[in-house]
Amino acid sequence: MTWLEVIVLGVVQGLTEFLPISSSAHLRIVSEVFFGRDAGAAFTAVTQLGTEAAVIVYFARDIGHLFMTWVRGFRSAAVRSTPDYRIAWLVIIGTIPIGVLGVLFEDTIQTAARNLWLIATTLVLFGLLLGLAERMGRQRVELQQMKPADGILLGFAQAMALIPGVSRSGGTITAGLFLGFTRPAAVRYSFLLAIPAVVASGIFQLPDVFAGDGPTGAQMVVATVIAFAIGFASIAWLLRYVERHSVYLFVWYRVALGALLFVALGAGWLSAT
Repeated sequence: MTWLEVIVLGVVQGLTEFLPISSSAHLRIVSEVFFGRDAGAAFTAVTQLGTEAAVIVYFARDIGHLFMTWVRGFRSAAVRSTPDYRIAWLVIIGTIPIGVLGVLFEDTIQTAARNLWLIATTLVLFGLLLGLAERMGRQRVELQQMKPADGILLGFAQAMALIPGVSRSGGTITAGLFLGFTRPAAVRYSFLLAIPAVVASGIFQLPDVFAGDGPTGAQMVVATVIAFAIGFASIAWLLRYVERHSVYLFVWYRVALGALLFVALGAGWLSAT
């Protein structure tokens, strides 16, 4: 990989990881359009370590509080009755679906699932679902009111992001809105829920990213640092945005990008694989 490719993809990862528009789809599309090849699922997974580091830094106080509450809950019945203790467990439980399905379908995720026809379809379909959730969701439930069933359903929604084009945050935000959560609550939980899965995936795929003509260690460090810096700014922007605006901006963007991708594939301008 060239340094230009590494820098561009690091920027793309940082810009798109937290927005409900699918970072994996954008990395796949940008790689194909500008560099004529697929950077690979392993590259995506490892650069996500940078954006997840941004989540950990941005939400350090919340994460530390949830972790300490979870630890104290083993000794105190009073702590076990608190919403924060329940949320900590739901983050752990909600990570199980993506972990199990990621292992079972690893080969498909890294090969057939990266077909651009499939990505175009998921961009449009799940964009429309996000718009429907925005329109139908009651948006009255806050994070502290989350029930165990909500956490499990949101865990399966996150697992759908194993398919490029679905979007990890998009899947969780869509499910959260359908379940009646407010936009800020759905967004914050999507950030927390992603941490264990993304960190584990990135570490697991570290050996694969350097295979063949992949990036060097120095290039991966640079891409990850870029993704961290831009991702940190993206978190702050998105949290402010959803407090005052609907998610229709992302809906229209997804549909337009998916439609444009269909045209490019149909005209033979891009190779689907």
